[in-house]
Amino acid sequence: MGYIKSAALEETGYVVLDRYNQELDPQEWLDIEYNDWKSSGDTRFAPLASAFGEIECNGFWNHKPPRTDKDGVWIDSQVAKAPNLARRAQEPGANVGRCRVIELQPTPYGDCLYNLHQDDNNRLNPDGTGWVVRGFFNLTDDKDSFFVLRENRTDPAGETRIALPAGAQLIIDTQRLWHAATHVGNAPRYNLITSWTSGPELDAYIEKYHGVNRVESFEVDQDILDAGYVEQARKDAARAAYYAAKGQADIQAMSEA
Repeated sequence: MGYIKSAALEETGYVVLDRYNQELDPQEWLDIEYNDWKSSGDTRFAPLASAFGEIECNGFWNHKPPRTDKDGVWIDSQVAKAPNLARRAQEPGANVGRCRVIELQPTPYGDCLYNLHQDDNNRLNPDGTGWVVRGFFNLTDDKDSFFVLRENRTDPAGETRIALPAGAQLIIDTQRLWHAATHVGNAPRYNLITSWTSGPELDAYIEKYHGVNRVESFEVDQDILDAGYVEQARKDAARAAYYAAKGQADIQAMSEA
């Protein structure tokens, strides 16, 4: 049968929507409660909706009963402090799973490439229902920062870099695309991330805000790109060597037991 997916995301796996006038809203992300939850980089997360309305960030499949990333429960104490963020997450009318604000510390391009990952959005998602994707609303004005999207984690060919000024709005199939952010600056970057279920509501929202599935990549000096490729390869090799050595140590320990 297959999943219900948005045609707008079929070609490239992402859409960029009209920019939001973030200056009109208060900085609600400064008032909500954060968890030291690590993702790709030095991060904390402040959940607005979670599996059971608690201030935690775990995947819904890690709870009892386990389920897919849908039907999130809004956290009253957080929504009271950030009503505009909750309103924006609910505006499409699509089913919301996890909804949270990420705080990302400065992250160079090479570290970003090492952090590239795919999300596990659709575990336990029944066939024939809507495919879960993620919306990203950039809250702080990070004019020199950019989101990196790749079809292949280690292949820069076709890499898309999307600028992240205040009000940038993206929807990404993050289970398909490898993604992470390069954050340039001294202060943290804040972004609202919402798990949405694909379907007619999300399609209408994409159309309303003139979603486009191709944009010019944010321009970065070639020497920065080249240094990033080298750093990603170096860190990948170091990680592989660590796990190889750990595996040999585990084997040795088992043989001596």
